[in-house]
This record gives sequence, C-alpha cells and structure tokens, in this order.
Amino acid sequence: MDNKTFLKQMTDGIYISANSEIHKKFFELSERARQYTTELNNKYHDQNEIREIFSKLTQQDIDESFKMFPPFYSECGININIGKNVFINACCKFQDQGGIEIGDNVLIGHNVTITTLNHDILPNKRASMIAKQVKIYSNVWIGANVTILPGITINEGAIIGAGSVVTKDVPKNAIVAGNPAKIIKYIET
Repeated sequence: MDNKTFLKQMTDGIYISANSEIHKKFFELSERARQYTTELNNKYHDQNEIREIFSKLTQQDIDESFKMFPPFYSECGININIGKNVFINACCKFQDQGGIEIGDNVLIGHNVTITTLNHDILPNKRASMIAKQVKIYSNVWIGANVTILPGITINEGAIIGAGSVVTKDVPKNAIVAGNPAKIIKYIET
C-alpha cells in the first residue's frame, strides 16, 4: 500500500483490523516517522532546518511562519495538516494516523498529546483500532500537558487550560479546563 492509498483509506471512523494491510502500513509509517523525528530531536537545528525536516515528515510544504521547539514525536507524520503561524512547543506527541488538522495562528504548549486512535474494547480484538480525526481550528491556544482524545474538534478561538484532558468538542471562543475538560467561560469578542 502506498502513502496516497493509506491517506484515502484513513477516513474518520474507519475500523482497522489487527494484521490487516492498513494496520501493517501503520508500522511502516511509524518507522519512517521515527527516522525524521530522530533527526529532528537529536541535534540542534535552526527554525529553517526544523521546518525542512517537518515538511519531509508531513510530506507537505510547511509555511515559513511555522515554529517548533523540539523534541517532537509522531507515529505517522503524513496525516498532519498545519496552517500558517503555528507554534508547537517542546515534547509534543502526535498520534496522527487518523488525521490531525491544525488551523492558522494556533499555539500548542509543552508536552501536548493529540491522539486519533482507540483500540477495540473487546479483549479478543484489542489490537484492532478505530481512527477518528482531530480538528483544531484557527486562533486556538492549547496549554501545557493537555491530552486531546480521538475525534475531538476544538473550534475557533478556544483556549484549553494546562493539564486538561479534552474528551468532548470545544465550542468557539470557549475556555475549558480540567479532567475531563469543562467550559469555564467564553471569551468576549
């Protein structure tokens, strides 16, 4: 299976059976992602070099406004879509097989984990997975140590408080915090 076919098949809500062709592709892409993230994480790079490596990881042109402080970890790489003026702080982990879309002007704090896969709950099928895309719209600020679960949408202008676990979609201009994250208030615009 080539990467283009993989991306076409990785639609929201797809069930991935253990040992299927697409499941095996996960491991191939994971090895590829580890090569790029090892290069990124184990030597000093200026922002131009970081952007170049991140472009190779994601197989897309990354805007010159993109900034990152490594280390950064990805389990796939090719299913991350990044807007303009995005900042990713150190130690973030993206499990992006199911797709991660990040809009413009997004700030992602230290040690943020974004997940797009859940395992089957049946013990005899536990190695099988369900993919669900995470969408982060423009002008979002995600605090340090946040975990975002599969299938979540964080709408325009929202703020996710540090240490939160996001288990439900976040409305536009909402400030959420906690485990599970709950609405604290809305931003007056």
